[in-house]
Parts: sequence; structure tokens; C-alpha cells
Amino acid sequence: MSASLVRRSATRACSRSSPSLAAGIRVDGSRRRSLASSCKLRSQHASSADKFPYKLADFPPERIRNFAIIAHVDHGKSTLADRLLEVTNTVPKAKKGGKNQQLLDTLKVERERGITVRAMSVSMIYTPIGRREPFLLNLIDTPGHVDFSSEVLRSLLAVQGALLLVDCTQGIQAQTLSVLDAAHKRNLSIVGVLNKIDLPNSDIPGTTGEVTALLEPQDPLLPVSAKTGEGVEDVLEAIVQHIPAPAPKGSDALAALAFDSWYDEFKGVVSLIAVKSGYIKKGDKITSAFNDKNYEVSDVGILHPTPKSLDEALGPGQVGYITCGMKDPRDAYLGDTFYRTGVPVPPLESFKPQKAMVYAGLFPYDSTQFPKLDEAVRKLTLTDRSVSVQKESSAALGVGFRLGFLGSLHAEVFRQRLEDEYGSEVLVTKSFVTLKLVEKDGSETTINTPADFPNPSELMNRRITAVLEPMIRATIIAPDEYTGPIMELCAEHRGEQISFSYLDSANNSAKPRVSLIYHLPLASIIGSFHSKMKSITSGFASFDYEEAGWAPSKMVRMDILINGKSVDALSSVVHRSELEREGKLWTARLKEVVPRQQYEVIIQAAAGSKIVSRDRLAPMRKDVTGYLYGGDWTRKEKLLKKQRTGLKKLKRIGNVDLPPEAFYQVLRTGSPKSSAKD
Repeated sequence: MSASLVRRSATRACSRSSPSLAAGIRVDGSRRRSLASSCKLRSQHASSADKFPYKLADFPPERIRNFAIIAHVDHGKSTLADRLLEVTNTVPKAKKGGKNQQLLDTLKVERERGITVRAMSVSMIYTPIGRREPFLLNLIDTPGHVDFSSEVLRSLLAVQGALLLVDCTQGIQAQTLSVLDAAHKRNLSIVGVLNKIDLPNSDIPGTTGEVTALLEPQDPLLPVSAKTGEGVEDVLEAIVQHIPAPAPKGSDALAALAFDSWYDEFKGVVSLIAVKSGYIKKGDKITSAFNDKNYEVSDVGILHPTPKSLDEALGPGQVGYITCGMKDPRDAYLGDTFYRTGVPVPPLESFKPQKAMVYAGLFPYDSTQFPKLDEAVRKLTLTDRSVSVQKESSAALGVGFRLGFLGSLHAEVFRQRLEDEYGSEVLVTKSFVTLKLVEKDGSETTINTPADFPNPSELMNRRITAVLEPMIRATIIAPDEYTGPIMELCAEHRGEQISFSYLDSANNSAKPRVSLIYHLPLASIIGSFHSKMKSITSGFASFDYEEAGWAPSKMVRMDILINGKSVDALSSVVHRSELEREGKLWTARLKEVVPRQQYEVIIQAAAGSKIVSRDRLAPMRKDVTGYLYGGDWTRKEKLLKKQRTGLKKLKRIGNVDLPPEAFYQVLRTGSPKSSAKD
């Protein structure tokens, strides 16, 4: 046994004898900043001197384990990943008094919001108890929010097993069921993990019963505390024993699956690959099965946890990254197969990102910055392939993009990443859900922007027989005491109940929880639905949904008029029952942000020729008689008459131009009175 393995074995034995040594520790400020900087895996340039301290040739496929962590949001995935990195000595244990935190959540938006939005990969070395040979463990930490489910699905392409993590204080949640179903469809081996057993309100027996009902009889179920490190080494043992090794393809020809990619300023496109067969090393000539282009591999390495360049080859079953001089982000395709030039192999996978359901316009805060925004969007969509991009122009906002997202949180995170990672100040229009128009001859037209939706008279002229909107099948799990408020909320959002059942009525030790399934219009949950549900249930409800086809709906386009002129960037399509409420909301917001003029400004919300809401912005009046000190009253009247005539002329020829600050405030979901730069 090598000296390094002896030292790690001694450290693990010391941790068993003293549980406090196994817990994470906080580092001082300078060390923490250095560690956070080193963990920016997607933007760091790996130094040639930063080498992996092992030989990959020593890890045949039977001593490799590729696995993911799947769970509902906020169940402790990132914390468990931190402890796994510490126990395997991939990162040094923190000093006494603190712990390593969010090592794989490298994005600023992830740390601020406390959620994972990007699936991250890291390789670890672990020697099981009672064995001398070390194992290579490749972990992929996946997001938990439904808006980033595409990240979960692509992460499952490269693994043979998954840790199903469940919070003992919350039990089974809606997203837990959906991600577990995706793992079962790929025939992945599952290791159940019950987290947060150290908390006083954890219900270990109740949660054990719930999770056991979802697992196969042979699947292990382990209680752990990711915060303290208790039981984490048992998880590593279960990974080695229960998750199968990657199966060889039975061919020596190179076949490497690209399941992730990002852009590096120094190297260009970096592709994360899982080698299914053959070997790949620096200098190899490879071909992409997607675009049929040839490349020369310039760098090969693994993430441990930062990029570690290798002088040797990646072999069967191993996961790592390559750079090959690929400069155009559009050439990097998720699910692509790389093979040795001249030795083609059949494609390994056919991964298709989920279809965008929510659309929004994206425009630069300063119209002269469009080229910079164009480059930033191309690079950012390389790491988020579920975003669809199409250029569009607006009379009010200039040239921009029409982007498609999986949900409203997805859109908000994308905007924040543009600002954090690329310094792009942007304006995002109100989210719009795709609609379909059914004409008399049976043909269907897809509508992705409010401007393309006809007004009432055009609907009649085109003989539109139906307007279809996308529906979802929503699963809501919450304590029984919140059933009434949840039903009222769903009814307010045009929901139709499909089923109602008690999730754990047989468990007398836990508070009964209910599972409600609703048929809801997708448009009705975009916006404040999630925040309202969290509010009425004190944060105890979980929500997940899947597509459920299309249904006829009474939708109408609402235009915003300022002194009779339509502002195209503020148009929207709403349900007829919500038209008046939405109209009053938007005119009230605009009244707060439209600059006052020397003439009266009328703000209206209209559906075709019908005005549904109206607000008036009083003019700024100049005191034209202020300098008069006396004289006949006709002098004062003459000046006032002249002012009135001038104001009428000014109103006829004057345009009310909304500055970017006004658009920024009115397009936000919050109050327009708040600062635009908070």
C-alpha cells in the first residue's frame, strides 16, 4: 500500500474514533476566498503543473463507480457532496470550528439563492474498508427544482446509479417522485439516503416507511447527517457495493459521450465526456458524430474538484473533460458521440433537451451593448441547452432576443447569471406561455410572442375556432392542515382537481400528509403561484408538475396604450376572467414610472377596442403668471389661454418615451416604487 493510502486510512480510523474530526470546519476568511476561487470549475484555466496525483490506468472499469445525487430542492444534496469530498480527502477538512460549504455550487446565483442550478461533476478516490485497492468515484450533483429538470435528465446519461436523498424533517416531496421515476426509466441502481437525522424534528421511522415503499427490496437505505458527517462513510461503502461498475462496450474503438460543456476563455469549448469504450489522450484526432467535424485533442483531464490535466489517456468507464480547439459553442451538442477519426461508431445517446414552455424577451439595458449581449447569450446557453434563442426587435426596446425557458425561476436565474458572469445589464419582458390557434380548416398556428396573437376582430376575420393553452398535471404534497387553503389557491388559478389521497395515513407517528393532483393551466402558475403556496402553507408544501397536453381557453391580448400609442414591449395575453385585474395592475404600475410631461398623459389597458383600465398622469404646469405684479385681469387670462393652446399642440405632436429605468421597474414582479438597482 502506498504511503498516501496509509495516511488516508489512518485519517479515516481517527475520524471513526472521534466523530468531531469527521465534521466539517469553517476556514478563515482568506482561505475561504481562496477555496471559493479555486472551485469555479467552469471558468478556471487548469495549470499544467496542477496534476492528478494518481494514475488512471490503475482504475479498470470494475473499480469505477459513476453516480448522481437526486432529491427535492433543499434536502441537502450540496451538503452531502461537501462531506463526501472531505471523507475521501478530495478537499482538506476544514479547520476546527467550521465546515466546507457549497463546494460544488460555484455560481454566485447558487450561493445567494441556496439552490443548485447546474449539474456539477467531481472525481474522488476512495478505499473501501477491508480492501487495499482504491476506487474511482465520479459524482454528479444535480439540481432539485423542477425548472432545472433538464439538468437532471442529462446528468443521468453518464451514471449507473444514484443516491436518492430525502430530508427526514420533510419526507417524500413532489420532485422526489419525478426524479426517481426518471432514474428508474434508465434502470439505474438506487441507494436510499435519509438526511438530517441530527435534527430534533426529524421523523426517521415515518420517512423510512415512505422511502422503503419507493425502493426495490434489494436497495439499501442509510440514515445520515450531511451536516455533521454521521453515516457518510456508510454511503461510500454502499456506492461501492450496490452501484454497478460501468459495463464495457465490447469494442476497443473509441466511443465517448459528451454530456456537458462550458466555455473557457483560454481554451474555447470544454466538453465533459464519459468514455464508453477505447481510450482518448492528448494529440488524438477525433470526430464529432453530431456535426461530422474533425478535431485534435489539446487537453485531457478530470475534475478533482478543480480541473487536473492528465498526461495519460481516459479509458473505459472514466469521466473527464477534453478540449479540442472547438471555438463555436453551437458545435457542442449534448449527447454527442466522439470517435477516433476514420473509425466511426454508432451514436451512444439521443438526448433532447426539454421543450421550452415559457418565453420572454431579453433586451440590453443600453441598445449599443447588443453585440456584447449576443456573445454572452451564446456562451451561457452552452451550459444551459434547455434555453431556446431567437433574435427579435421591439419598437420600444430595440434589438434583442426571444428566449424560451422551462419555467419562471429558470428565466430569472438566466438573467441573473448574465449579470453576474458577463456583466450584462438586461431588460426581461413579462413571461409568455406558448399558445396555439386552431383555424376553421383544422390547421394550427403556434404563438410564442404576444405581438403575434390576433386582437378580437382579427380572430373573427381569420375564423379562429379555438385558442389552446398548455396544461400541466401538478402534484402537491403538504400537511393535511393546509388542504383547504391549497384547494382555494388552485381554484383561483383555474385548477381542476384530479385526485386527493393521504400519503402516510398508516403512519401514526407522523402528522398526516396529503397528495393532491390538479389539472392547471401553465400560464396560471407563472408568477406568484409558488410564493403564494409557500406563504399559505408556511413553506411545508412541495410542488412538481409535468406536461398534460392542451385545452381550449378564452385568451385575449391586452395592449398598453400611452396617449393612444401602443407600447409593444408591454403587450401580454391573459385569460378573459383576469383581464380587468391585470389591466388595473399594469396601468397603476406605469403611472408610477412614466415621466411627467408638460401635458396630460393618459395610460390605458385595452383589449381590441375595449378599454379595460385607465389612469391619468397630471401635467407639470408652469406658473406663467408668476411674474405679474398687478394690472388688468385680462393680462393674466391672455397668458393662460396661450399656455392652454400650446399644451394642446404639444400633446398632439409629443411622444412619451419610456427610459430604460421605467421599463426595468414596470417589468419586475415587485412594486415599481422600489429602486431599479436594489
